[in-house]
Amino acid sequence: MKTYPLESLTLEQALKKQFRLVDTACRNFTGTEALNLGDLGVVPGVGKPITTGKVEQTLSDFFGTERTVLVRGAGTGAIRFAIGAACRPGEPVLVHDAPLYPTTETTFQMMGLEAKKADYHDFAAMDRCLAENPRIHTALVQLTRQKIEDRYDYRAVIAHLKEKGLTVITDDNYAVMKVDRIGCEAGADVSCFSAFKLLGPEGIGVVTGRAALVDRIIAVHYSGGMQVQGHEALEVLRGMVYAPAALAVQAMQVEEVVRRLNAGEVPGVKGAFAANAQSKVIIVELEKANAPEVLVQAEKLGAPPNPVGCESKYELLPMFYRVSGTFLKADPSLRTRMLRINPMRAGADTILRILSRAMELA
Repeated sequence: MKTYPLESLTLEQALKKQFRLVDTACRNFTGTEALNLGDLGVVPGVGKPITTGKVEQTLSDFFGTERTVLVRGAGTGAIRFAIGAACRPGEPVLVHDAPLYPTTETTFQMMGLEAKKADYHDFAAMDRCLAENPRIHTALVQLTRQKIEDRYDYRAVIAHLKEKGLTVITDDNYAVMKVDRIGCEAGADVSCFSAFKLLGPEGIGVVTGRAALVDRIIAVHYSGGMQVQGHEALEVLRGMVYAPAALAVQAMQVEEVVRRLNAGEVPGVKGAFAANAQSKVIIVELEKANAPEVLVQAEKLGAPPNPVGCESKYELLPMFYRVSGTFLKADPSLRTRMLRINPMRAGADTILRILSRAMELA
């Protein structure tokens, strides 16, 4: 089986991102401001905590965008707000010909949006879809893979869609601080992602990009209860500073485990692959169709069986679980033949020890 994971940052590249984000923060905060826990409330003339505004400006400067807003609802909320700002209920939206991420599908259902599918590997197919559906003015591009065989270059897709005059929203979850450039840095109108997946606080999402779109979100995001408080915003910033190096080390473990499994280190493994499903993870294909039983044993050996926020600050031990829902929609037989491993903060030796013993016990 051939997979096409996104190219991860090296540790050296990740450290450069960390240092650049810290340098950007220094340009927006005084030293004393950086040492407090932030302010609260709807500050007159600002409409939000001053600290939150400073973090948002830091992220705009870092990503090179016109405007950023922190929202409630994590990555799902960020995408929902962005789609709501770009689309009217009932409109058609261009999406890749693959299963929509479940929470994104819910947003489409809530707004009565029509998902018009075209293969993002085939620009001619995209153009035909646009010609057949002249009401389409918005496209959603997911940076990570929706099907195992996906390999499209999201940067090229974004560039093509912008040439066609579309508003492009990118789902950057599982890609931020892992790849060289996210959607907004590659020409998309807005990028949307969860800060919880970047070692940040629960439930906070980020929308960053063109001011015309982000300002529409801010306009409906004015109530006190909707605001991200100053201490939460500082947690977002702290998490994003520490995330690049941690995620680069995690990607290194993925590559090492795949290499060692394919070299035959663990008997009973038919093959192993690195895939973005949705995080960059190890997909293990077993010789026996007993993946569910192996997962039961792995949990007893210390491997969490389900995510919290997937790569959140709470997830330290290597997670062993089923392949992603979008992959299962494409091929339900994967449930018994394959399993997914996210190293989190674990090293390759720990992962291989748990997998080997779990397979013996299953």
